[in-house]
Formats: sequence, structure tokens, C-alpha cells
Amino acid sequence: MSRVALSLHIPDLSGFAKSVREQLGKFPEPPGHVEMLNLLCRSAGFRNYQHCKGVSEAQQRLQLPAPPVAVPVDYALVERAVRLFDEQGRLLRWPTAAALQDLCLWVLWSRLESRETFTEKQISERIKRWHVFGDHALLRRALIGWRLVQRTLDGSEYRRIEQKPPAELRALVSRLRLSA
Repeated sequence: MSRVALSLHIPDLSGFAKSVREQLGKFPEPPGHVEMLNLLCRSAGFRNYQHCKGVSEAQQRLQLPAPPVAVPVDYALVERAVRLFDEQGRLLRWPTAAALQDLCLWVLWSRLESRETFTEKQISERIKRWHVFGDHALLRRALIGWRLVQRTLDGSEYRRIEQKPPAELRALVSRLRLSA
């Protein structure tokens, strides 16, 4: 068993001593190391040593800030997506692969102002500037279908849905700015 420093808080030392004495009386001979650890932890109010250790580790994790989780970036996908944009950052064609469609839509999403309401005409004009293949309605519908943009039932108002973008978006947008 590895040596782990555990602090053991005992609110009632008298009750702890009584519990240790009672449990030791149940053994015909002195308990072994693991049995003694379990006995002490049970006397302190835990189920066993593993329970005591788990509670202690959880307390330490809760007191420390969580380590940042590195989200892996699919650079191969980013590389394929870069080829779909021209030097001005406009979308050249609608890709057939769903993963590329998704990433291209995220680029359009990132160009929409947050917490801004658009009319159908306003959002269509923006989309027209960001692509060259002449089908802004396809892109507008895809933004809604992918739940990146919401619209009212009558289609009079559009709004970007705020959410966490994929890790690949940052790499793609920075690459598009370099080539622009």
C-alpha cells in the first residue's frame, strides 16, 4: 500500500478511543496493518480506509482550482476547411462533408454580432458578403438547422445563439486572418 498523508479530523476524541478499544477487543490477536487502518477510519466515522482516503482526496480537489482541460484540435479538419475559403475569408463552395459544413457554419456564426437581432434582409446581406457561390438561403437555413442561429416563427427576426464553439474554430479563424 502506498504511503499517503491523510489528515484525520476526530470531533470526539473520547468516542474515538472507545470505538478503537471495542474494535480491538474483537480481534483474537493484534490486527494487521490494513486491518488497523480500517479500524482507525471506522472509529473516526468512515466506512473503511478507502472511504476515508476518497473523502480526503475529494476535499483536496474541491479546494484547488480545476486544472484546465486541453481540448484536442483536429488540425487535419482545419487544413481541409482552409481550402474552402478565399484570400478575403469568403466561403468558395458548400462542402459535402458534414464536419466541414459544421466548421464553415461556425465561421459564419463567429462573424455575426452577439446579442444582436437581425431582420431576414440584414442577415442575408451579411451572408452574401461571406460567400461567393450565390446561395445565401442555403447558408441561412443551415445556420438555423445547426442551431447556431434562431429565428422567430414568422422569420422576421434572427439572432445568434450564444454557445461554446468547437476547438477547431479558433485555429481556422486565425488561419483565415493570416491569409486575408
